[in-house]
Amino acid sequence: MTLNISEIFYSIQGESSFAGRPCVFVRLAGCNLDCAYCDTRYAHDGGKTAETAEVLDRVEAYRCPLVEITGGEPLIQEETPILVSRLLSRGFRVLLETNGSLDIGRVDTRCARIVDVKCPSSGQAHMNDMENLKRLTRGDEVKFVIGDREDYEYAKRVLAAGNIPPAEECPVHFSPVFGRMPPRRLAEWILEDHLDARLHLQLHKFIWHPGERGV
Repeated sequence: MTLNISEIFYSIQGESSFAGRPCVFVRLAGCNLDCAYCDTRYAHDGGKTAETAEVLDRVEAYRCPLVEITGGEPLIQEETPILVSRLLSRGFRVLLETNGSLDIGRVDTRCARIVDVKCPSSGQAHMNDMENLKRLTRGDEVKFVIGDREDYEYAKRVLAAGNIPPAEECPVHFSPVFGRMPPRRLAEWILEDHLDARLHLQLHKFIWHPGERGV
């Protein structure tokens, strides 16, 4: 079976509860959304076809126990759940970052499924599959990318709906749009409202240049 690969690289995990850890990234090509603030637009098109066995071998060569499958949007490729399961069977800790528009139920629940709930400033909030929040299990995570106050209020309403498991089971991250939303302002809003959410900064963009690929 084959996958369309944008890039495979070894770096420091910059997002989620795993931030700061060495990680192998498998970035799949192709996406079904067009977010206004997308920072991996190069992964929307192109890519190179690779057999699943080849991908597994390339991941193993880095000798790193943590792997993230990302994109683009990885779930537009039918083979992605198979790749996840095969990585798990080889003993890897696997993360899957998804834009939240497609059913995460196809993915092995041993994988940490990180669901990005799109807020209004993305231009893609209408594409959210809110049923995904009911599919979350212990160890999954939720991310809201916040660009302005409207986004923040939207994220609060989603949290208030009560469909996300408790924070100790499923961490919730509020991430400011890099270069647009000042982290301090978002931190102040979270504190003012006593939200059970984590202020989430994209660590890799502080270590390397924000536009640099493969880091």
